Amino acid sequence: MTHDFVDDPRNRDLLVHVNGDLRPRAEAVISVFDSGFLMGDGVWEGLRLHHGRIPFLDRHYDRLFENAAGIALEIPWSRQELTARLRDLFAANDMRESAHVRLMITRGLKTTPYQDPRVNVSGPTLVITAEHKKPVPEAREHGLRLFTVHVRRGRPDVQDPAWNSHSKLNCIVACVQATGAGADEALMLDPQGFVATCNSTNFFCVRKGEVWTATPKYLMPGITRAVTLELCREHGIPARELDFTLTNVYGAEEAFVTGTFGGLVPATEVDGRRIGDGTRGPITRRLQELYDRRVASEGEVIS
Repeated sequence: MTHDFVDDPRNRDLLVHVNGDLRPRAEAVISVFDSGFLMGDGVWEGLRLHHGRIPFLDRHYDRLFENAAGIALEIPWSRQELTARLRDLFAANDMRESAHVRLMITRGLKTTPYQDPRVNVSGPTLVITAEHKKPVPEAREHGLRLFTVHVRRGRPDVQDPAWNSHSKLNCIVACVQATGAGADEALMLDPQGFVATCNSTNFFCVRKGEVWTATPKYLMPGITRAVTLELCREHGIPARELDFTLTNVYGAEEAFVTGTFGGLVPATEVDGRRIGDGTRGPITRRLQELYDRRVASEGEVIS
């Protein structure tokens, strides 16, 4: 799967950042009256630590603060303050490489289980987890099986699909259906029936040497997705954002997904149909190499 990882025993004794305190994993708790727990009311970012750097950190902050503004959640910490807390957490856990970070901000405590933010009685809750996590290497080479689910990506007038929010039920239900079908990840369609995205990654296919991905109307704007499109432009690989159908996917020579944790991972089967020759294709391999180089040179040293 896209988020399968190599087990690391160091994760059992990690410290977690909870509202300014570093607590042992077993004691890293929040109130049952927290908005995130009660209502899924919050935003988050997934980050990777590579050789003491977090690649594309400014882009992740851009998305975090924009999503918070979208739900009228005021973040009281500056980017510099958030980075300082990341540094403290990495130092406390002796982390410099292959760590996966979840930076989460909720609307904070409520007096009672109710949606209205006017019953909130504290400022936002900030939780940062950082774990030693390396993706399972086999996935990058052998690829994933995808299954198209009945759950559609929503319109922005229902719940903006661009929000990286704590409320992920539509993606979870999609994941459950794909798992039940024996697949690794769900492929989701937009309200018009065009291919949109996967439940936790962005989707690409390759047709006649050209990279295709969905238009951003119904997507969470993935950082790795954006970098992949930039790499295509920089290295002369034709790429398009467009509406396309499952038939276009079934007839593609290659397919792959993108995400912060796994980078670029080939998809070799969709709905039981082999994509291309059923192996990682040359354009996918090339983009993996280019992405790995980009990641190695990105970001200021913070650990």
